[in-house]
Amino acid sequence: MAPLAVRGLKAALNSTGKFKFKSPDEVVDFLVIGGGVVGLAIAQRLSERFPTKSTFLVERHAGPGEETSSRNSEVIHAGLYYPPDSLKSRLCLRGRDLLYERCKRYNIPYRKTGKLVVAHEDQRSYVEGLLQKSRSLSWPPHSPQHLEREPVLPTTLVSGDQARELEPDLSKDITSALWSPETGIVDAHALMESLEKDILESEGGELVYSTRVVRVDPYKGAGATVHGWVVQTVTDGGQEGDAFLAKTLINASGLSANLVLNSLLPESSRIPMYFARGTYAAYSGPGISGISHLIYPCPDTGSNKFGFQSLGTHLTLDMQGRVRFGPDLEWISPPTDAPDFCTDEESADFWTQHLVPSESRLEAMHKAVAQYLPGITFGGMRPDYVGVRPKLVSSGFQDFVIRKDYAVGRENGLMVNLLGIESPGLTSNLAIAEYVVEDVIS
Repeated sequence: MAPLAVRGLKAALNSTGKFKFKSPDEVVDFLVIGGGVVGLAIAQRLSERFPTKSTFLVERHAGPGEETSSRNSEVIHAGLYYPPDSLKSRLCLRGRDLLYERCKRYNIPYRKTGKLVVAHEDQRSYVEGLLQKSRSLSWPPHSPQHLEREPVLPTTLVSGDQARELEPDLSKDITSALWSPETGIVDAHALMESLEKDILESEGGELVYSTRVVRVDPYKGAGATVHGWVVQTVTDGGQEGDAFLAKTLINASGLSANLVLNSLLPESSRIPMYFARGTYAAYSGPGISGISHLIYPCPDTGSNKFGFQSLGTHLTLDMQGRVRFGPDLEWISPPTDAPDFCTDEESADFWTQHLVPSESRLEAMHKAVAQYLPGITFGGMRPDYVGVRPKLVSSGFQDFVIRKDYAVGRENGLMVNLLGIESPGLTSNLAIAEYVVEDVIS
């Protein structure tokens, strides 16, 4: 879809001025906004790294991970797709290994299924490019030294016949494929529960659910000895709430991250958010006999090999071995009469009205999947669930953005903003936490 056909959201928190400034009631060392898997991982890392300091995590929902973290493919990505020098590549590679380690240590359900990226003859150059890139990658920072003798991203280019030995139902038109043995799946809910448990059992960690952040202000009063951010919160729909002085503030609020940061930026500098809706379809029927690996088509990259907005409608498995297809890609726009951006804070959660899966998406999904699995039937597909991805652009490649802002000058009262944390965010969550805590904060 052309970029101009998609409207972004440029709203800012408390833009109506409903919530007046309130002096802080309590001082905390670290305050994390957002209880998705990334926010939980950061809070867990902070409480482990700084056990004598206070770490508060504030989440607006009644439990963890109720937005993007629980509405995705639950895939552990190997690190195939992103520019070698990008944060997405670095944090996916590191996060993959940290995630497998945590799953083993804490008995979190996972399976290293492996993945086939399948190609028709005119797509062969794409998988050949992935092969060459995988061989050129270096181990990311913080990786154990003993691993440096091994390839960071093992892959093998196989013929169509070899791919069909692994998955016999693949189309005869598939002439080559890239085999990625490091790809897998994870129980995202069990992962979040393990992070939650670590925080609750730590000396200084605290989780605060059903609590919205309604206003953020830099704290730089005359003669102040502690610089930071005044974070005002409201619990369970109340009108009056609490105010915390956070010495360090981490904004990991996913689909609301731009909203928080924009409240601190001049209107001309506000950052838009775009919203990509993805539908998943459950499948039971012919054409998938004995499927045991994930199967991905080649993404539509256009003229830029990293410029895809979706990896294509792929086949994934859940922990019970059930097959699902998705996500597809559908841009959704906030309601406004403006041609480009919506600035209305009241529209910030418009995407919640788009979470009911529709049968209208199934025909196009079936057509896309039949390109590589021709034996599947339309009648075997049914709508399953929908996820919404936070996008900073509506076309071209966009890396994760992890930026530093300060309450006072360039070194006092750190605020870390995490923007556009979409795929491979689940895979990268522990590496993002490591990066934020060890490289940005420490």
